[in-house]
Amino acid sequence: MDAADTFGLIVVGEIVYGIGVGWLSLRLRQWARNPRVEITLSLMTPYLAYWIPQHLGGSGVLATVACGLYVSWNGPRLISATTRLQGMFFWDLIVYLIEGFVFLITGLQARTLIEKAHDFPIGELLIAIAVAAVIVIAARFVWVFPAVYVPRWIWRPLRARDPTPPWQWTFILGFTGVRGVVSLAAALAVPLTIESGAPFPHRDMILFATFGVIIITLVGQGLMLPSVIRWLGIANDGRSEHRRQQEAELAARSQAIDAARRHLEKIAGERKLSGDVVALLNARHDHRARFIPSDLDEGLSRIHAGNDLRLELIAEERRFLYQLLRDGKIVDESRRRLERELDLEEATILAHRNETPL
Repeated sequence: MDAADTFGLIVVGEIVYGIGVGWLSLRLRQWARNPRVEITLSLMTPYLAYWIPQHLGGSGVLATVACGLYVSWNGPRLISATTRLQGMFFWDLIVYLIEGFVFLITGLQARTLIEKAHDFPIGELLIAIAVAAVIVIAARFVWVFPAVYVPRWIWRPLRARDPTPPWQWTFILGFTGVRGVVSLAAALAVPLTIESGAPFPHRDMILFATFGVIIITLVGQGLMLPSVIRWLGIANDGRSEHRRQQEAELAARSQAIDAARRHLEKIAGERKLSGDVVALLNARHDHRARFIPSDLDEGLSRIHAGNDLRLELIAEERRFLYQLLRDGKIVDESRRRLERELDLEEATILAHRNETPL
C-alpha cells in the first residue's frame, strides 16, 4: 500500500502542480500585456512545469501535460488577439525546427545502430522487432475500443453530445496508431549505463526494436491505410463528416453574428449610443453576413470566386502603397501599418480557402 499511496500522491501532486503553473503563466501573461513577453513566458512555461517534478524524482511529463491542457482550455479567454497572431507563426516555426532536429537525431542514431548490427544475429533482431510490433499494435486496439465505447456507455451526457461511432471508425483509429518521434524519444531516454557503471543491458536491442516498430507502423500501416479504408467501406464517411462540420461552422458564424447584434441592441439603449454608431456597427455585421453562403455548393463557389477577386484587389492596394512610399507621400511606418491590415485580410482569405468552408 505504501508504494500505491506514494504513486497516487505523485500523480495527484504533479497534476495539481501543472495546473498551478498553467494558472500562473496565464495570469502573468495577462498582466504583461506585451506579445513578446507573453510568447517568452509561453516558451518558459513547459520547462517550468517539467523541471521541478523531474528534479524531485517524478517524471515531469504528467505535470507538463496538465499544464498544457489547462492553458489550452483557458487561454482563449485570457490571451490577447495580437499575442495569438504572433504566437501562431512563432510556434509553427518552433515545431518545424524541432521536427527537423528530431529527424536529424533519428538519422544519426540509425547510422550508429547499423554499424552495430553485426553484433546481433539477424534472426534475433527480426524476432525482437516482430514481437515488439505485434505487442504495440495489439495494445493500441485493446486500448482504443474500451476508451471509445465505455465512457459513452457510462456517461449519458457524453453519449448525447458525441454519439457512439461505428466500429469501423474505431478500428481505423486503432489502425492509425503509427509510431515515430515519441517512441524514439522513449528509447533514447534509456540510460547508457546502470548504477554500477556497466552498460545498460540490451539497450542497443531496444533501439533496434524501436526502429523496426517505427518502420513497420509508419511505412507498413501507412501504405496499407487506403486499402483498409476501402475494405471497411468508410471512404465516403469522411466526406460526409466534413460536410456536417462545414454546415455546423456556417451555422456558428451566423449565430455568432446574431449574438453580437443582440448585444448591440442591448447596450445601445443602456449606453445611449448614437444612431450613427449603431448603424456603423450593424453595417459591419451585414458585411460579414454577406460572406456566409446559404448553401455548401453554389454558395461556396461564389464565395471562392469573390475571394480570388479580393486577393487581386489586395495586391493592387499593396502595389499602390509601395508607389506612394517611393514618391515620398507616406512614411515607411505608415506603409507598414496599412500593409499589415492587408496582410491580415489576405491571410484570413487564404486560411478560409485551405481549412474552412469559406
